[in-house]
Amino acid sequence: MNGLFDFFARLLRGVLKLALGLMALAFVLSLLLATLVVVLGVSLWALITGRKPAPLVVFNRFRETSQRYTQGVWPGRGPAQPMGDVVDVQAHEVPDAPVPRSGQDPMARVIR
Repeated sequence: MNGLFDFFARLLRGVLKLALGLMALAFVLSLLLATLVVVLGVSLWALITGRKPAPLVVFNRFRETSQRYTQGVWPGRGPAQPMGDVVDVQAHEVPDAPVPRSGQDPMARVIR
C-alpha cells in the first residue's frame, strides 16, 4: 500500500511541476507579446507624428555612448597625455568687498 501512495505522490508532483512550468511559460510569452505590442504601437505613433521611433532613438544613444567611452574617455585608458604646467600656490582667503546697496532693493547685491 505504501508503494501505491508513493506512485500517486510522484505522479501528482510531476503533474504539478508540469502545470507550474506551463503557467510560467504562458506568463513569459504574455510579457513578450505585451512588449512587442507596446513597441509596435509607439513606433507607429512616431511614424504618424513624423518623429523617429523612440526605441530607435534610445538604441542610437546607447550606441553613441558606448562608442564614446570605448575611445578612451575613461581616465587611465589610452596613451597618457601631459597635463601641462602645474603651479603650486599658497592659498589665502579673499574677503568680500562691501557693495553699496541702492535703496531698499534686496537684490541689488545679487545683480551687481
